[in-house]
Amino acid sequence: MSSESQKIGLVTTTSLVVGNMIGAGIFLLPATLAGYGSISLLGWVFTAAGAIILAKIFSNFSKIIVDKSGGPYTYSKAGFGDFVGFLVAWGYWISVWVSNAAIAIAIIGALSFFFPVLETNPVIAVSVGLSMIWFFTWINSKGVQASGKMQVVTTVLKLLPLVFIILVGAFFFSLDNFPDFNLTGESDFATFPVVAALTLYAFLGIESATIPAENVKNPERTVSRATMLGTIITTCIYIFGTVVLFGILPVDILKDSPAPFAEAGKIIGGEYAGYFVAAGAAISGIGALNGWILIVAQIPMATAKDNMFPRVFKKENKNGAPFIGLIIGSLLSSLVMLMNFTEGLVDQFSFIINLTVLTCLIPYLFVSASYVLVLIEKKINLNAMIKTFILGGLGFAYSIWAIYGSGHETVFYGFLLLLLGIPFYIIMKWNQRK
Repeated sequence: MSSESQKIGLVTTTSLVVGNMIGAGIFLLPATLAGYGSISLLGWVFTAAGAIILAKIFSNFSKIIVDKSGGPYTYSKAGFGDFVGFLVAWGYWISVWVSNAAIAIAIIGALSFFFPVLETNPVIAVSVGLSMIWFFTWINSKGVQASGKMQVVTTVLKLLPLVFIILVGAFFFSLDNFPDFNLTGESDFATFPVVAALTLYAFLGIESATIPAENVKNPERTVSRATMLGTIITTCIYIFGTVVLFGILPVDILKDSPAPFAEAGKIIGGEYAGYFVAAGAAISGIGALNGWILIVAQIPMATAKDNMFPRVFKKENKNGAPFIGLIIGSLLSSLVMLMNFTEGLVDQFSFIINLTVLTCLIPYLFVSASYVLVLIEKKINLNAMIKTFILGGLGFAYSIWAIYGSGHETVFYGFLLLLLGIPFYIIMKWNQRK
């Protein structure tokens, strides 16, 4: 347990949510969405509504289970017991160290705007990616406070160019540029789930504040407020950012742009504004990497404290950081990143990324259902029970839809990945017996 002086407050915890949700991906996403037409804005609104429902469930849960880290693992376990708790932790942990490799690669992509050598020289690119992963592993080994300070700085720096584009870009907005409702030639009914699924990945991370709950001051208030505040800030940035880009850049330019926000920056304020926004994309990835490296050690630590993961994961250094969990997570991320720079393995890499999306969505499903189960056991009054069923039911339905939207191949292999955890669960149960 951290001493009070080592704990983080509302600003840092909110930065963890915003910083983990807004990675480098949002700087590219409007270009992908532009090809579908302005129907993609409805996709944003639908996904944002689902994300806010899930954020509310996590927020409410953090008031029921106070001062216990582990977020999705802890909440799933509360309703469904050890086995589901373990599977959620297992899948979630894998998804975090895999996606950390993807974030490192996205940072290299964003930096190549300034250093073209990163595109042509794989050795330099790999070295930069690995040094990023291990630099933030070192920062996180200094404790949650050190990681939290870094998170606040990078979150402010990544929001500045996005807010700049939204506020100043509004003066450059032209309805003539705005794309038609549906550009695909498919029916609206067929196009809508596609754009909603594309926006879905941008909301992974709403649970970030609940994971290091033991390291948060007044967790019963701070965690729940940070979860809601972080999700709402991120939603506003996403939706307004896409609307403004749709009004600044003509569709044919926007849909092929490798850096649409930087392109808009150039129109608004010339070359330097473009560089300012492009730097924001790199900083955005850097902040997300710092936040997710914190998470990669916190989840197995919470699970190990319940003797459901190997004991080595709960070893803490003098700063209260689970340093062995950090090292193991970053070693695995480094291996996955190296895979991507091996010719012929690039396809497997994008496949692995898709796979991890499912292992992030499964926890949302179980947490939504667990929320209802836990409150049934508390024998709350009928009025409160109806609200619980509505909120939990909406969260569950949205999670099912999101899992469906991630495609049958992802679901199939993601399910196999979860099943691979069962032998490890049996080993942990055997060890508990001793």
